[in-house]
Amino acid sequence: PEGVIKLCEIHDNGIGRDAKELLRKVQAAQYVASHPGEVCPAKWKQGEATLKPSLDLVGKI
Repeated sequence: PEGVIKLCEIHDNGIGRDAKELLRKVQAAQYVASHPGEVCPAKWKQGEATLKPSLDLVGKI
């Protein structure tokens, strides 16, 4: 989003890569850039619920 690198992954040639997972991470970065105060949990997909970080969530996710 906005030309700012938000994610960097480095893989050795012997490690498999998953294009769908990379796309999911790009979509999550775009989502949080346009929805301040929200975060995408692990394995989040477009259309799923996001989180609003707070002390109430500590130890629950």
